[in-house]
Amino acid sequence: MKYLNVAKPALLAGVLGFMALAMAPSPAVAATATTTFGVSATVQATCLVSATAVAFGTYTGAVANSTSTVSVTCTNTTPYNVGLGAGLATGATVSTRSMTGPASALLNYAMYSDSAHSVNWGQTVGTDTVTGTGNGSAQAITVYGQTAAAQYVAPGAYADTITATVTY
Repeated sequence: MKYLNVAKPALLAGVLGFMALAMAPSPAVAATATTTFGVSATVQATCLVSATAVAFGTYTGAVANSTSTVSVTCTNTTPYNVGLGAGLATGATVSTRSMTGPASALLNYAMYSDSAHSVNWGQTVGTDTVTGTGNGSAQAITVYGQTAAAQYVAPGAYADTITATVTY
């Protein structure tokens, strides 16, 4: 019987140990679920345009030259054409532009796409516009302005407004 008395405490300790393990916290097992979804966008071709003024300064009867910079920003790979309108003077065309001064006097000038002042810059796509292809950054294009010599008009301030149009 002595033997059985010794075994009972060992058996009791084993049962208590097993119970302690069963009651110990166990790590939680997390479940997951996944899915996928599409992402899309459509990039529309677009262009922005800005320009600086042409300032001829004081006209003395001699030829006067000045430049402007037209900046065009178009989406990458977008082809474009930049045209320059005739201005606001009565009877003006893209080949005979005029600034209007005192008493509606006119001071003639021209806009060119080249520094030699030989290629008139107008607004007919494929004929007298300047072409380019957008790269996503501003692209500077020089406009070459020139007044004609020997114009003896009334003294005073003369001005005109040109519209730059980007076709894309």
